[in-house]
Amino acid sequence: MHVPDGFINAPVSTVAGVVAAGAVAVSLRGARREQGGTSRASEAERGGERTAPLAGLVAAFIFAVQMLNFPVAAGTSGHLLGGALAAILVGPFTGILCVSVVLLMQGILFADGGLTALGVNITVMAVVTSVVAYAVFRGLVKVLPRKRRSVTVSAFVAALISVPAAAAAFTLVYAIGGTTDVPIGSVLTAMVGVHVLIGIGEAAITAATVGAVIAVRPDLVHGARGLTAPLKLRVNGELVDAPAAEPTPAPVAARSTRRLLLAGLGTSLLLAGVVSFYASASPDGLEKVAADKGIDAKAEDHAAADSPLADYGVEGLTDARLSGGLAGVIGVGVTVVAGTGIFWAVRRRRTGEGDPTSPTSVPENA
Repeated sequence: MHVPDGFINAPVSTVAGVVAAGAVAVSLRGARREQGGTSRASEAERGGERTAPLAGLVAAFIFAVQMLNFPVAAGTSGHLLGGALAAILVGPFTGILCVSVVLLMQGILFADGGLTALGVNITVMAVVTSVVAYAVFRGLVKVLPRKRRSVTVSAFVAALISVPAAAAAFTLVYAIGGTTDVPIGSVLTAMVGVHVLIGIGEAAITAATVGAVIAVRPDLVHGARGLTAPLKLRVNGELVDAPAAEPTPAPVAARSTRRLLLAGLGTSLLLAGVVSFYASASPDGLEKVAADKGIDAKAEDHAAADSPLADYGVEGLTDARLSGGLAGVIGVGVTVVAGTGIFWAVRRRRTGEGDPTSPTSVPENA
């Protein structure tokens, strides 16, 4: 759903850029809270500090999976948007930042998504998907049984809804600032219709990934915090809450995230470097609707079209498999470095604000 240059006029693109910048600024502050970022943070919020090493990897994983277009209808493909996955794994504010990093890397290095449309893309693909998905997710986990399976089911539904919500948001932006005169009703119907199908793929990927992480490290899943049901004892025929046991510190090896991070990075590199070669070559949902409805009539060439990595290939390499795979590996590497750098800076700023959980007073897990 990467919006290219020329779809949206300059005034609306500018407003969308301001909205996106504001959302990123708010998310930077919110991410500090999700990672235990203020001295007034609750204990649950401080638990989020353990997800900080995961944030850069989540961005890289989303980049990798977005290269895997999957067929959804005749002549149409779709790919992960990632807002739901990121919001559930590392929190909605951190999730917005993760997807924004991916979109920035794609626009600058790979000529994917217009630079003048970057604000539109961040607003639609990062903000709308993360906010809608997390709102749906939190609503579901509150009413479903407090089990790990409920988290996975909630993630599936939240991701499914987030994709057509993003399609509707794009249609609204296009209705205000579109550069061609087309019936908005037909655009809305086509966009939401095809993106419901794409949403099924998004939901499957999101649920599978969340389920895999929660199976090995449930403490690292932001959306699963506080969902453990209290232990019950039967006393005189009635169920009562069991006394809270003193927490027993887990061994360092058990608490380490290193193995999970290495596995996630290896998976991302494999997907981007090898599996991406077998992705569908059909246009994605937005491209297909744009061609069918004529909303791409004034599309412009990308400002970074001469990038050596444009169109996810390495300039000068004639072997398509090698070119695409190397571009994917470079993309994963750049994204994980950029994402980790941002979240490292968020944590560094936190520790400079007098937070009692700073590394000077509490040893940091590996």
